[in-house]
Amino acid sequence: MSDSGTATGTARTVTGEDEVVDLCRELIRIDTSNYGDHSGPGERKAAEYVAEKLAEVGLEPKIFESHPGRASTVARIEGEDPSRPALLIHGHTDVVPANADDWTHHPFSGEVADGCVWGRGAVDMKDMDAMTLAVVRDRLRSGRKPPRDIVLAFLADEEAGGTYGARHLVDHHPDLFEGVTEAISEVGGFSFTVNEQRRLYLIQTAEKGIHWMKLTVAGTAGHGSMIHRDNAITELSEAVARLGRHTFPVRVTKTTRAFLDELGDALGTDLDPENMEGTLAKLGGIAKLIGATLSNTANPTQLGAGYKVNVIPGEATAHIDGRYLPGYEEEFLADVDRILGPHVRREDVHANKAVETTFDGALVDAMQSALVAEDPAAKAVPYMLSGGTDAKSFDELGIRGFGFAPLKLPPELDFAGMFHGVDERVPVEGLQFGVRVLDRFIDAS
Repeated sequence: MSDSGTATGTARTVTGEDEVVDLCRELIRIDTSNYGDHSGPGERKAAEYVAEKLAEVGLEPKIFESHPGRASTVARIEGEDPSRPALLIHGHTDVVPANADDWTHHPFSGEVADGCVWGRGAVDMKDMDAMTLAVVRDRLRSGRKPPRDIVLAFLADEEAGGTYGARHLVDHHPDLFEGVTEAISEVGGFSFTVNEQRRLYLIQTAEKGIHWMKLTVAGTAGHGSMIHRDNAITELSEAVARLGRHTFPVRVTKTTRAFLDELGDALGTDLDPENMEGTLAKLGGIAKLIGATLSNTANPTQLGAGYKVNVIPGEATAHIDGRYLPGYEEEFLADVDRILGPHVRREDVHANKAVETTFDGALVDAMQSALVAEDPAAKAVPYMLSGGTDAKSFDELGIRGFGFAPLKLPPELDFAGMFHGVDERVPVEGLQFGVRVLDRFIDAS
């Protein structure tokens, strides 16, 4: 049956479930690759697309451009009771780059195949952007006000730390978020199937802090044919290898402890965080997400030195992606400095705090009730994200952040591998499920 009519010829209103797939596909087709240096296409086109979709249903969105091409869209929906604290629903429109030659379907085609929407951003996070647009458009077309004000923010630059997106708005336009006390966004609300009687939906209540570092070693330049004891490349390579191979101690935060307890109950077994191999073996496809939340991490990601094969350079550099657990920043930096040694200069190229909130309150109750209404086997549980999101910026305004982009996933889908991976895709049924859950969640929140 088409959207335009029924068997009797009467018009049928398009619903959020009807249009979420097309919204997701259209967003994916807008290339918003973020290379971290303004060399990409930027988010302006996506910001304008979102603004147009919101204006079509009566909102008055505003576009904020922090740098040419780097744009975010913000709108506020008036609730039934504007005196209540407002809810923020935020998502980012930028994506990490993709090489089309590596993909089964072109990463910016938004192709539908094998029951999924394929493309860069399908799970990170144009799926949630599309679900939010679909729900909001459906509610406004049908005249259903939310119980309280909702602020919508579709943001630039999250993939490079949010400087030109969330951070810019928080620093220069904090009035946009007046009255907001809670927020939902990405990397949470997805399912982990224990069995047919129990699916855990992981709600992100914490995320690790960030130290992206540049390491520099100075040496003595010289001729490549000479014996050279003061070689910057040698010194740096040894230090980077020590850091890259280092196993940081297990530190179990309250969020991770709560998650392991919930999962252990569901599996009928104790999960010992000190036995990482045994614990992760029981986590299946989410092992990648959870494993990195048991300790601090520091991964070498870039090396740079020299300009000619027979010239020993006077300097060598490396970049490290460092992540630390809430409450363990001091320990992390002390460990890093000890491992690197005295000849390596360390400086931050980007740093941001860890955040953590408790798993309680009316908003959490609303998530649980919305999930169970659509999946009777659902149970919401807290977990920590090993990466970072724009929640860090909004935390500066006292906004309590949760990852809640609900998706019911097939057990065989490697969801963790979709983030920044090749052949990123999201199930069509998952998108439609997310629309229904978000709609219920808004009513209950």
